Amino acid sequence: MLLAAKSNGIIHRVRYILGIETSCDETSVAVLEERVVRSSIVASQAQLHAQWGGVVPEAAARQHVERLNAVLQQALDEAGICLSAIDGIAVTNRPGLVGALVVGLATAKALAFALQKPLVGVHHLEGHLYSAFLTEPEAPIPFPHLSLIVSGGHTELVLVRNHAHYTLLGHTLDDAAGEAFDKTARLLNLGYPGGPAIDKRAQHGDPEAFHFPRPTVEGWNFSFSGLKTAVRREVERLQARGALDEATINNLCAAFQQTVVEVLVEKTLAAAQAHNIPLVTVVGGVAANSALRQQMAAACQHAGIALKVPPPKYCTDNAAMIALAGYFRLLSGERADYDLDAYANAPLT
Repeated sequence: MLLAAKSNGIIHRVRYILGIETSCDETSVAVLEERVVRSSIVASQAQLHAQWGGVVPEAAARQHVERLNAVLQQALDEAGICLSAIDGIAVTNRPGLVGALVVGLATAKALAFALQKPLVGVHHLEGHLYSAFLTEPEAPIPFPHLSLIVSGGHTELVLVRNHAHYTLLGHTLDDAAGEAFDKTARLLNLGYPGGPAIDKRAQHGDPEAFHFPRPTVEGWNFSFSGLKTAVRREVERLQARGALDEATINNLCAAFQQTVVEVLVEKTLAAAQAHNIPLVTVVGGVAANSALRQQMAAACQHAGIALKVPPPKYCTDNAAMIALAGYFRLLSGERADYDLDAYANAPLT
């Protein structure tokens, strides 16, 4: 089915959507045919930034400049279409590293101008909200539903009422869950990115070996800075005794991860039940964590709540989710001007 949107009296076809994502350290371009992913290319910079233990903004922007054209061509080739077939362009323009965002934004504007196709800016977190529905393009997106967005920079509970209608129920008051994972991994010299490293080590550890304080915050908000401090103090104590061996590191990872997962699961389920929400989604980079996926699935099943979690390839930053969010904005008739700007910080709501 070929859908169309009307803007300023002109009918625009909305079949092939090009998505561009450069908000941090992933250079990504995707092509969707309506809601079907025809290509999703992600060029990761993780190996580059690992030497510094975190993302260096200037280096990230430079890598986007060097890689974006090749990634764009690869996405078009894999989708089996030429650039002229594109009906609309969706690009992340907020929030993120401004230098990185500008690279994708400039490319999107140039393409939109050259092709005379509509352009829309997409909030990065809105893209994550849609990532849970990339694998079932024929199924309608159910509203309302509750989404836990959990990544390196964000931990938020969002009530998704409809397309582009969101209510923020809770957020982290300090460190995001993914940030706590990265900082704990750095403390244990596990490398960058820290989340996958801790997940891997935790599978060989005992989550009951250490008992860390669980962050308690009223309402639907989160806090992980106290947990991070508790882990640091335990590591310092073990180092002073010369007792920080590989098995102990595995146990620390398991105990830390379990504490984070328990808080995320319990808060999410409590919020869903309080608002009588039948569906929960878990999205963002930390949604790839094996313990979170398993325990959230078990808790939702026990509570009689449906759960959708994207496959790991759509948990981390990718342009397919940006294209899907942009698709619905294009259908609504939304269009951005060429003065569309990039913003380091911007609320989803």
